Amino acid sequence: MDKTIEQTVVDTLLSMQDKKYAEFMCKLIPTVPAERIIGVRTPALRTYAKEFAKQATPSQMQSFLSALPHSYFEENQLHGFIMSGIKDFDECIRYLTAFLPYIDNWATCDQTSPRVLKKYKQELLPLIDEWLTSGHVYTIRFAIGMLMQHFLDEDFNPEYMHKVCAVTNDDYYVKMEVAWYFATALAKQWEAALPILQKSVLPEWTHNKTIQKAVESYRITAEQKQYLRTLRR
Repeated sequence: MDKTIEQTVVDTLLSMQDKKYAEFMCKLIPTVPAERIIGVRTPALRTYAKEFAKQATPSQMQSFLSALPHSYFEENQLHGFIMSGIKDFDECIRYLTAFLPYIDNWATCDQTSPRVLKKYKQELLPLIDEWLTSGHVYTIRFAIGMLMQHFLDEDFNPEYMHKVCAVTNDDYYVKMEVAWYFATALAKQWEAALPILQKSVLPEWTHNKTIQKAVESYRITAEQKQYLRTLRR
């Protein structure tokens, strides 16, 4: 019997296994059980994703991207990398919408970054609003990541910061992403972001973590860092 594309993918991933790297990754992503981590380095996964996208037939591509949930962390990583290269916006969103509920760790969440989204920012905004209220930790984190990646530069609007402020999910990985968002906002939109800290809008933990990350940033001036330290709670 011919192997399915899913079996072929797993066999290929197992052939690239680095057991010491698997041990390292187990510590880095504690939300994923050790038995689900093969141990394949990210550059190798990215290379495999590019090869897969070029060589797979449309039916094989659809089969793999529809085979949810995956068994291994690396399958999820591969899924995210492949999907990030899809050039059709509607197709990408269809697969992304199906995939987000199955993301179970910060690495897959943060490294899933479809390049086509930067061309469809206005279409992306209502989707971000949906994701922010999803109730699923990594869908919320992904939404905040999209606001951080695509809407802190020329497409910035202060109201987007208030969307992030409104997130009430108390999971560590959501709170940490909120802190990263505002630390980045301080670097890119200082005048707009600073009042969030001055008015103590954020919960205490997130407020202080934002200041910590901003003070560690090379994009924040020494003078700004000195002032931020006075805002710690």
